[in-house]
Amino acid sequence: MNPITVFIVDDHFMVIEGIQAMLQNENDLQVVGHASNAASCISFLKQQQPDVLLMDINLGTESGIELCKEVKTMYPQIMILALSTFNQFSFIDKMMENGASGYLLKNAERTEITEAIHHVLKGGTYLSREVTDTMKAVEEGKKDKPALTRREKEILELVADGLTNQEIADQLFIGVSTVDTHRKNLLAKFNVKNTASLIRMAAKLQMI
Repeated sequence: MNPITVFIVDDHFMVIEGIQAMLQNENDLQVVGHASNAASCISFLKQQQPDVLLMDINLGTESGIELCKEVKTMYPQIMILALSTFNQFSFIDKMMENGASGYLLKNAERTEITEAIHHVLKGGTYLSREVTDTMKAVEEGKKDKPALTRREKEILELVADGLTNQEIADQLFIGVSTVDTHRKNLLAKFNVKNTASLIRMAAKLQMI
């Protein structure tokens, strides 16, 4: 049975050497090369397509997130495992959205890396435990978002833009008293006491 071929994309040679050292004694895995930037990666893939790419999301001045999308467009059969020091929802979400099958943090041990490689090749999705915790926290936060009417959403956005009640009323062609009522409802729904806290909470919940 042919070994699973792995290609590493990272702009830090110490990381590349570390991964190669961890995987060198795995009989069913073979590291077939590495690249430090997008151009070198694409150049290699034109000649040979490995089974799995271990890809850093930050390649110096280049984006591994964009490279992930490019690789998956050109070679959809290649499985991509993101490799990063960043355990932030925005990075995780974008990388997965662009076609990655998993997201590993750079503190991952050999057993976790090999497990992730085997898992994604079977069609699964692999996330480091810390990454899973981050995703769960965000999802739980989303569940706590207050339900707003269409008009309340409009007014919230205008409040965040710094408009006064009169300016909002003029823009939406409604009465000032109506705007004031909506603002009070927004404060109640977000459980805050003033406009500054309202904007902070809405931003935290990614609602503006």
